[in-house]
Amino acid sequence: MEALGIDIGGSGMKGAIVNTETGVLKTERFRIPTPSSRKPKKMSKVFKEIVDHFDYSGPVGCGFPGIVKHGVCKDHGNLNDSWVDVNVEKLFSEVAKQPVTVINDADAAGYAVMNYGIGKGKTGFVLMITIGTGLGSGAFYNGKLLPNFELGRIPYKKFKKIEHWASNFSKERDGLSYKKWGKRFNVFLELVEEITCPDFIILGGGVSKDFDDFKDYITIETPVEPANLGNHAGIIGAACAVLP
Repeated sequence: MEALGIDIGGSGMKGAIVNTETGVLKTERFRIPTPSSRKPKKMSKVFKEIVDHFDYSGPVGCGFPGIVKHGVCKDHGNLNDSWVDVNVEKLFSEVAKQPVTVINDADAAGYAVMNYGIGKGKTGFVLMITIGTGLGSGAFYNGKLLPNFELGRIPYKKFKKIEHWASNFSKERDGLSYKKWGKRFNVFLELVEEITCPDFIILGGGVSKDFDDFKDYITIETPVEPANLGNHAGIIGAACAVLP
């Protein structure tokens, strides 16, 4: 089976058609910058543009950067607060004129890695951390998803959320080297380790491809590895969200 997966981020919305049996992209990734307003109306138009780009008809899976319960946004994450209580599945389905399934973006990335990547076959408590505009997290116990596990929301010092201090966005905002940012990110991982006691942590998002540049500053006891699906994990997992 093939399905279109769309991964929505704070800086970009991207999609590709995916073979849901193998987790392999069947097309090139297509990306459009996320509208600066990050509001539902403009973002839904970009969503439709991505669907139309592939001349696609069929089920669409979407990874969304916020808490989603039964298709409804319960927290806007790094998007505009007007998303709260919007039925994202209904909005995207109507604008794209295709059936759309929406899940949290980090959950989608984790689902891909646990089914097709480095997490396949791993048991115990596994965390997928996506490093982007924020810090997303997908949690799995013996391969089963525990949805909406939002570890980037841990308060830290003067910051309402630690992701405001330790995400890739903060790295770029503050002009940090990988050494300085890696030490920040390690503080986040120390808190995650203290709170959740995971067996394994997998890193995703664009920064994960540069793991060698900051791995020496990761000092927690829990094994930490980059996702071997790279920055496509969110698209692959989103596409697979349409499976029964």
